[in-house]
Amino acid sequence: MRAWRSLTRAMWKAFVADKASLFFYFLFPLMFLVLFGLLFGNPDMGRTTVGVTGSGPLVDALPEEVLTVEQYEDFDEAVDAVRDGDLPAAIRVEGDTVTIRYSATQQVGAGTVQGVVRSVVGQANLAAAGVDDPAFTVDAEQVEDTSYEAIQYLTSGLLSWAVAMSAAFGAALNLVQWRKNHVLRRLRLAPVHASSVVGARVGVSLGIALLQGAVFVGLATTPPFGLQLGSNWWLIVPLLVAGTLAFLSVGLLVGSLVRTEEAASGAVNLIILPMAFLSGVFFEIDGLPEWLQTISWVFPLRHLSDALLDVFVRDAGLLDVLVPLGVLLGFAAVLSAIASRFFTWDEA
Repeated sequence: MRAWRSLTRAMWKAFVADKASLFFYFLFPLMFLVLFGLLFGNPDMGRTTVGVTGSGPLVDALPEEVLTVEQYEDFDEAVDAVRDGDLPAAIRVEGDTVTIRYSATQQVGAGTVQGVVRSVVGQANLAAAGVDDPAFTVDAEQVEDTSYEAIQYLTSGLLSWAVAMSAAFGAALNLVQWRKNHVLRRLRLAPVHASSVVGARVGVSLGIALLQGAVFVGLATTPPFGLQLGSNWWLIVPLLVAGTLAFLSVGLLVGSLVRTEEAASGAVNLIILPMAFLSGVFFEIDGLPEWLQTISWVFPLRHLSDALLDVFVRDAGLLDVLVPLGVLLGFAAVLSAIASRFFTWDEA
């Protein structure tokens, strides 16, 4: 028992002395508790924005606690917004026909809109009972190619997540381990320029990302999954390169600030995990408060995932992905410059 008590006391003191462990054991999970507590406790959390053209009792009957109505004068303009991913669905009330055009990229929001509209139409038809034909009919149609399988919408988020994790973790852990094992000190004394060290890390990360892309796409295009590649599939390559550079800069900054592998792993998770949740990688974020959706555009993962979704689903061209490419490369340049200010060759 004496040995047990001594070891327990020693381990407890070591645990308390490691501030990084205290942070990631307690504050890290508490952060998610606060985050999701605020999100799912928000009264606007479940509301879905829908584009509406027309007016009348059916539009007035749409429940405000479920749907946020955004009026459009031109129905084609509303459908374009759905096709571009800005809205989950568009509704037009014209005479006795309710037309719905929805997007399969936002299945939860589109399903909510269809369910609510059909319920409202059903109630209106019941109110008009006694006539031979229903007073209203619903014409619902998907704006994307109906031959697309679910994998068409999943690949972009999962591939973005994989690239972000591998690039950030690889750079952070590599830098910390090399500093801890004095490899960086030897490289500094050797006739090797710093650009060679950075270039090697960049080359490895890009190779891993492109290999990930090839494996993901190659597997997804097999018959059991059914991913279809459009004519601009090659845009996946520059997006993966830009995304890798962006998250490589995250890893460089983390590796420059922390001194242990445990702290590096925790810090990368602290950055990437919330970013993934708020970028729509694991679930749709249309129901989140608008201010959080706006903040999500600061994250490079949102730009990478959305741009890949445009390529996989909407057959986006080069002009369509220039903005996300610019954002990702700009993020990489800024964060790399910040990381260089904190970089050290030896342990402090």
